[in-house]
Amino acid sequence: MSTPRPPFPPFDADSAAAKVQAAEDAWNSRDPQRVSLAYTEDTVWRNRDRFLTGRAEVVAFLTEKWARELDYALRKSLWSFTEDRIAVRFQYEWHDADGQWWRSYGNELWEFDEHGLMRRREASINDVPITEADRRITGPRPEAERGRDVPLH
Repeated sequence: MSTPRPPFPPFDADSAAAKVQAAEDAWNSRDPQRVSLAYTEDTVWRNRDRFLTGRAEVVAFLTEKWARELDYALRKSLWSFTEDRIAVRFQYEWHDADGQWWRSYGNELWEFDEHGLMRRREASINDVPITEADRRITGPRPEAERGRDVPLH
């Protein structure tokens, strides 16, 4: 049995926002093992055009992702929620090995089990090239910015 991950469904506005912030914090650690612990052992994902099943595939995917997406920094915003589902919008910035900076925009749909573990994640993501001067996400979210939405562009 995996360790439960509060907050647990059914979600309300506060618990859904807390779940989104916890996910943002974990992903900004860029630690695939840490991130994978928020998912069920048999989690299923669609990330862009990739389909994954299980934590081992999630760890391998995230390891590859963060080897390619350098200096990755993420912001997530709660879009909506139901009893056991949460929808988020997100933006993250990163650069490739050639030094080109990117801002990636996306939406995720999450479904949770009764222990607060994500059993399903579907992500649609688009990448936009930016200059380093255009960057606005430069690391984990400071405490003073928690709960604020991210500008569209």
